[in-house]
Amino acid sequence: MSKVNMPENLETTSRDVDVPDDVILDPNCDPDNPVVVDYDRVLDAKQCIGRGVVRTPCTWSRMSHNLGVDIFFKKEFMQFTGSFKDRGALYSLLKLSDEQRRGGVVTTSAGNHAQALAYQGRKLNIPVTVVMPMQAPLVKVNSCKDLQATVILHGERFDEAKSYAMAYGKKHNLLYINGYDHPDILAGQGTIGLEILEDVPDVDCIVVPVGGGGLVAGIAAAAKHIRPDVKIIGVESQKCPSWTSAVNNGKPLPCSISKLGAKDSITDGLSVIEVGVNSYATAHPLMDKMVTVSEDYVCSAILQLMEFEKSVVEGAGAAGFAAIIAGLLPELHGLKVVTVLCGGNIDITTLGRVIDRALMMQGRLCRFNCIISDRAGGLAEILGIVADGGASIKDIMHDRMSLPSFVYKTSVRLTVETRDKNHARRLRGKLEEHYGSDLNWKAE
Repeated sequence: MSKVNMPENLETTSRDVDVPDDVILDPNCDPDNPVVVDYDRVLDAKQCIGRGVVRTPCTWSRMSHNLGVDIFFKKEFMQFTGSFKDRGALYSLLKLSDEQRRGGVVTTSAGNHAQALAYQGRKLNIPVTVVMPMQAPLVKVNSCKDLQATVILHGERFDEAKSYAMAYGKKHNLLYINGYDHPDILAGQGTIGLEILEDVPDVDCIVVPVGGGGLVAGIAAAAKHIRPDVKIIGVESQKCPSWTSAVNNGKPLPCSISKLGAKDSITDGLSVIEVGVNSYATAHPLMDKMVTVSEDYVCSAILQLMEFEKSVVEGAGAAGFAAIIAGLLPELHGLKVVTVLCGGNIDITTLGRVIDRALMMQGRLCRFNCIISDRAGGLAEILGIVADGGASIKDIMHDRMSLPSFVYKTSVRLTVETRDKNHARRLRGKLEEHYGSDLNWKAE
């Protein structure tokens, strides 16, 4: 048994909790007896949650023309807490017994499920405790606190936070609600599939971001029952390919790649080490394909959604669209496709870094070092070349100390804005003509 002492600055009702070395079994997520969520359960969820969640729009995108795909976006980031998690959270709380409601619940979340459970719990007067990984986005942590949940930060990864939450729940006699594998959570998320088919009844394919698998399981259970021919494609980050690992192993197991990549992933909402057993049992037989996408394309997808859809989404929310713009799904060309923008909770500071990275990837932001004359006119010369090339300087820095043998030369680092990759390529060519090997272009 390991003893965890919580820092004084974190909100918690217990200063120390014994976390057993062995995994505490969640009776609602038994790997030996997984629950397959069916259409009837999803339909019951729709009738129960009613107007307790937002009936989000599923709109056609003008980007369809350039992509060669007739694409629609299901905008779940428009839920009150900024993600699809409101659906499953409300349904799972409504299904509690009176005794369970009085005692309260505990859960683990990278942020979105925590916010949803806190919000719905406050409306229903059910106490909620959430355990989040230490690297959870600040916007999500603060939102949970504002929603009057008890917030505990523990562990660098989701699995570490979950172990603590299970131990905490056992000590305080709280029901643990798995945010991506409790059967009622899956059924609640499945109402998205019902709405998609109501809005786009002739959809050919639904592209779904995948973390623990609850979203894709619910959508697949609903959509495949109504339209067995509709394709269901999952998308996960290359840094957290836990579903792909489960398929390769024949069952959900902790993914070693996800253990390393989870804490540094822009798709923090998908950073799950081991997919849910109920989610896997429900979705795996129904899914048509799973792909993993580079986080560079996730950044680019976030930027394009901001520019063309006027939609601010988080990394997990943009994953499905990222797979399309990355060219991972060429079979969708000419088809009618819905992708779920499942969340919009992204830190402003993170968003700034994402935008810069995406601009560099698209050739709209370039960075290079160059050795120039440190005499009068040396700086003006390189600035003139940049100006004549039609680029705009965003940032410039001198570094005289790195060239101790060249008294009358200096190194400068410039960050410039260009229109696209072709424009950046022409500017680079002009600079190479003038400075030759003294130019060091920082390629993305």
